[in-house]
Amino acid sequence: MRIRPQQPTGNAYAQACEVTGFSRLLFVSGQVPADASGKVPAGYPEQYRLAWANVEAQLAAAGMGFDNLVKVTIFLSSRDLIAQSAGLRQQVLGDCSPALTIVIAGIYDAAWLLEIEAVAAA
Repeated sequence: MRIRPQQPTGNAYAQACEVTGFSRLLFVSGQVPADASGKVPAGYPEQYRLAWANVEAQLAAAGMGFDNLVKVTIFLSSRDLIAQSAGLRQQVLGDCSPALTIVIAGIYDAAWLLEIEAVAAA
């Protein structure tokens, strides 16, 4: 399988991703910044990393990792969080460049500052 980012931005996302030679797709439901016991960290950076850790756990359960990501949608509770997001995303994803959409939305639980859904291919 090959995932080829189209016009990578250097900010851990691409304008598009072409996927060839794959045999499996994984659709990851929105992952929230809560741990297995339901605890939600107070700060945005901690919530951001935890939500991504939850995405990573779903990928791992399917034998995949961040390199398999082709599309990510991040729902933020406020525009004020946008500036922090790019740097945090780069820290988490490194050189991975999936297609990305960020949406400002009312989040299901007021304690959650974000939710992340993803599509991966293998």
